[in-house]
Amino acid sequence: MPRRTGWRRALTGLFAGFAGLATTIGLTTALAAPASAAGAAPVAVTKYSYTSEAGDYIGGGVSASFTPRNATVTAGGTAEYVRFRVSTDTTWWDVELAAPTGEKLHPGVYRNAERASFRTGRSPGLDVSGDGRGCNELYGQFSVHQIATDDSGAITLLDASYTQHCESADAPALKGTVKYQAYPLSYAYTSDSGDYVGQGAAQTHTGSTSTFGLSDYGDGVQYSVSGKREYWTALITPPDGEQFTAGTTYRTEGSHGPGVAGLDIFGNGRSCGQNEGELTVTKIERGDDGAVRAFAATYVQRCDGGTAAMRGTIHYYA
Repeated sequence: MPRRTGWRRALTGLFAGFAGLATTIGLTTALAAPASAAGAAPVAVTKYSYTSEAGDYIGGGVSASFTPRNATVTAGGTAEYVRFRVSTDTTWWDVELAAPTGEKLHPGVYRNAERASFRTGRSPGLDVSGDGRGCNELYGQFSVHQIATDDSGAITLLDASYTQHCESADAPALKGTVKYQAYPLSYAYTSDSGDYVGQGAAQTHTGSTSTFGLSDYGDGVQYSVSGKREYWTALITPPDGEQFTAGTTYRTEGSHGPGVAGLDIFGNGRSCGQNEGELTVTKIERGDDGAVRAFAATYVQRCDGGTAAMRGTIHYYA
């Protein structure tokens, strides 16, 4: 396979790091910078990781991960055409994501991607190369979980994942995750057989498929998720007279009381009559007005005295 070299390094000067969130594209709720921390504060993530199947020309059948601790990671371009670059003293990677011609990238799944610089018609574009190795013909797809730009249109935040095949659609795959100044945003759950609310299912929701909301609910929060033909709501309140503290595990019942937090997870037309379980708040951040701006937690819920459980992980920009 021909090797593409040198020319890609000329793109380095186009890349720059941008700070802050200004114009958020396609997100249900724009993240305002939290004003004050309570316990473990959310941290924006910048990272590139990939896994290469045996026989994949680009990745060479290995896996690797890079963060600002061991590499220079930059993002540039616009919502029409994003360029993400990773470099160390010994290696470099370029990831290009392009919207269909005339469009902008937004949260969603982009299938049937072609090589970005040579995409045709209404196809989205993808091009991942490293250390001088690149595809001539490319088949793949990518998901945009979060994306944001500043007032000039330059990329300030990116959270995406991709699958790429070189030269043929059934060639060994290169799979990767791209994060630039991104806060976690997701909901995942598993449900035991016999759990009424979760019906024994398991699912993961991310920004490419689902929307998320967080609002005040008494002294706590109401968290909502919609996507993949599902909708979920979590009503979460601290024990009487308390505020949630990051790093604390609380005993829960359906509503809060002295020494017990309130937790009620329901969705798809199903809820517990009564429930008990536990909640661990892993991160929480409030604004100057005391309202929760970012929240992360894990939970266990059991309905009506039963032993079957629903377990979940909540990330709302934290």
